[in-house]
Amino acid sequence: MPEYVVRYGAMRFLGVFRVPEGQSLGRGAAVIVRTDRGLETGLTLCEASPEVRANLKNPVEGPVLRPMSAEDHLEERRLREQADRELDLCAQHVARLGLDMKLVMVEHIFGGERIVVYYLAENRVDFRELVRALASEFQTRIEMRQIGVRDEAKLLGIYSDCGLPLCCNTHLVQMPPVSMKMAKLQKATLDPTKISGRCGRLKCCLRYEYEVYEELHKEAARQAREAAKAAAERESAEQLAPRDAATAGTDRPPQGRPGPRNGEPREPARPERRGKPNRRPPQPPAARRPSPDPNAQSADGSSPSDEMPADRTREDESP
Repeated sequence: MPEYVVRYGAMRFLGVFRVPEGQSLGRGAAVIVRTDRGLETGLTLCEASPEVRANLKNPVEGPVLRPMSAEDHLEERRLREQADRELDLCAQHVARLGLDMKLVMVEHIFGGERIVVYYLAENRVDFRELVRALASEFQTRIEMRQIGVRDEAKLLGIYSDCGLPLCCNTHLVQMPPVSMKMAKLQKATLDPTKISGRCGRLKCCLRYEYEVYEELHKEAARQAREAAKAAAERESAEQLAPRDAATAGTDRPPQGRPGPRNGEPREPARPERRGKPNRRPPQPPAARRPSPDPNAQSADGSSPSDEMPADRTREDESP
């Protein structure tokens, strides 16, 4: 038998329901189904394939009785109007009993099997007297269901500040918790008025891309570590690598002198002296007198070397 996923109830539960052989349903078809709460109206979403079933957590199963007729639509409208009157009557009993609770909605099951009262309360509420009063008033079973602020927006909200219908009012079945860490990771504004939804809590859409941002954050951190490691290895290699030929040639010791051995310090180069040169410029040679002839004699019979003083002779003999 063909099976379809149907959304039903005010809380938009999802279930898998069977249709008789030879029948098929399109998306959005209004049907009457039998659930664990009784006869209810629902909308067909898609076929219940194995892949779809894997994404559903303990879905309710049952049969699809029939597509909704015109009479069924009129009955559904009448029950909605009756649920509004039942909510007003329930509020009167709550005020009379002085119960610390806030009524949100009254849901009247299509088959009339029960009436579900949704309420908000900070503490535990003893509503036994209220249930007896409502059961005697409506002559049916009364179910009290405590909900949270997110479920209140799911029941009463229509559109979000983004202009689209509320996620919890359309496709969300379960509403997992949302933390401020998700907003910080996505670089979203931390202004509570801009990241809060109709319920006053953080928007559920902050969780949609959280896992993707978390994976990208980890990948970016890994790439940053690898880049830092590569830069450190490159810098170490540059420090240990030999110098180029132009620089290494200046460090060669002159020929004839052994270079420094391993572990010995290199002799520092002597600084070049600037200024006056160490040697004086060459002087022109002094004019020399002709050496006298030792055999020549003067008129008085004495030679010239006899009359020359000793120091003069040494001067002439010097090169």
